[in-house]
This record gives sequence, structure tokens and C-alpha cells, in this order.
Amino acid sequence: MASVVLSEAEKLYIVHGVQEDLRVDGRGCEDYRCAEVETDVVSNTSGSARVKLVETDILVGIKAEMGTPKLEKPDEGYLEFFVDCSSNSPELEGRGGEELGTDIANTLYRVFSCENSVDLKSLCINPKEHCWVLYVDVLLLECGGNIFDAISIAVKAALFSTRIPKVRVLEDEEGTKEIELSDDPYDCIRLNVDEVPCIVTLSKIGYRHVVDATLQEEACSLASLLISVTSKGAITSMKKVGKGSLDPESIFEMMETGQRVGKSLHIALQKILDEEENLGTSRPKVGFLG
Repeated sequence: MASVVLSEAEKLYIVHGVQEDLRVDGRGCEDYRCAEVETDVVSNTSGSARVKLVETDILVGIKAEMGTPKLEKPDEGYLEFFVDCSSNSPELEGRGGEELGTDIANTLYRVFSCENSVDLKSLCINPKEHCWVLYVDVLLLECGGNIFDAISIAVKAALFSTRIPKVRVLEDEEGTKEIELSDDPYDCIRLNVDEVPCIVTLSKIGYRHVVDATLQEEACSLASLLISVTSKGAITSMKKVGKGSLDPESIFEMMETGQRVGKSLHIALQKILDEEENLGTSRPKVGFLG
């Protein structure tokens, strides 16, 4: 993961500020930076979104393709995650970027392994034979700290904008089944993203913890807790990262903070997505190349 080199004096300045609930950029410990969210930015996808969290820039594209259901879940579709870390940071070139991409993909698999996160049964076309497979491609354009949170926001926004064509299963007299795809591009199904969790990363700095850490703050943190939280505040998974340790009391405090901040994050994100949806075709399109 991209990092910065700080002197001991700079680290001390950041740590002391966090203890007083005053971070270098003026935020409190539980405040997020302003994020830019835009959906439908890539034309040849079923759904897409771009999230820019100051210097962190994420692009997500989702492609719906027909596939065969998994043997253990014959009446469900499934999601596949691919992460490309093409950031300009030298640390993310070669093996460093591959390891980070694999780590992010595994984290997303774990977050979406929760049974109710996405209605996978709605992706089934014909049990045991055909289903929709959602290929979620994550592109890390720029790394400026807190990439897990930004990626989870972008994935949820992309799933919200995803449109899957409606299909019908026709059976002839001999029992042969054929799939008929609707010709109407507007005849599609939408995914319910109400239960899709977002990741809240809490970084332990000194005796306190902060959300949405910058690269400078991440350099001062020895341990972080990644918590996936639903819009109702339910925690679906947790993951500890970093070389440092966390005592049980700190973990419980971070879980409470994660639930509180996560609910607020979901409300703000859903408000943006609904406002953009209501604008329809009249909304100005920027696009990830703009």
C-alpha cells in the first residue's frame, strides 16, 4: 500500500492533534473528507461508478454475463471481484500492486459473503443451468489513503446503477429450454442495495482512533480495524490490519464508532444516489475522463 515518510516531529504533531480531537486538516476523529460520487461513467458496462475521496480515486465497472450456478448454490447467481492497482505510486508497481489487489479482492469477497448483502436468488435464471454472474472490476486510479472505504462506496454505487436485462425461459414440446432476451433496453431489473455493507476503516493513533485516515495519519498508525456495516448499523465482518496490536477495550470502542459512522455514511451515500437518480437524463455527465 502507498505510504509517506514522516519525521518524528511530524508524527508527534499528528498524534498529539488526534488526542485533542483535532486533525491536521481540521476534521474531528469521526469525520469523513468530502467525497465525489458519480454513477454511469462507463458506457459499455451494466453499471459503473467513480468515487474521488480527495487524492484517492476509484473506478468500478460491473458487467452482467450469463453463467452456470455454483454446485453448492444452484438457485443463485454470484459476484466475481477483480482489482487492478494501476496507481502512479512506485510501491504499487509489480508484485506490490498484485498483493494489494488480491488483498482488496479477498476483503470484498468476505464482505459480500454475508447472506443478505445482495439478493443472489434474483440473479438466477434457470436453477442449476443458467444465472447472471456480476463481474465487478475495481480500478485504483490514485491512492491517497483510506482505499478500502472508498472502494466499498464505489462498489455500492455501481451496484445501485446496475441494470440487468430481463430474460424469459421458453420450453418447447420436447422439453428443450431456450432463453429469450428482451429487446427493450429499458426492460431490466435493478438490484436492491439496501443491505449492501460499506467498509469503515478505523485507524488507531495513540490512545484514540480516527476514520478516513490520510496517508500521513496511516503512517502514524500501527493497527487498523476494517468493519463492514449495513445501513441499519449491523456489523457483517471485521478484519484487523497492521503490525500493531489492539486491546479488547479498544476493539469494542472502534466497533461502536464504526456502527455509528457507518449508518451516517449509508444515509449520505443513499441521498446522493437518489438525487442523481431523480435527475434522470438531465443530469450533467462528467465521466471518468472528464
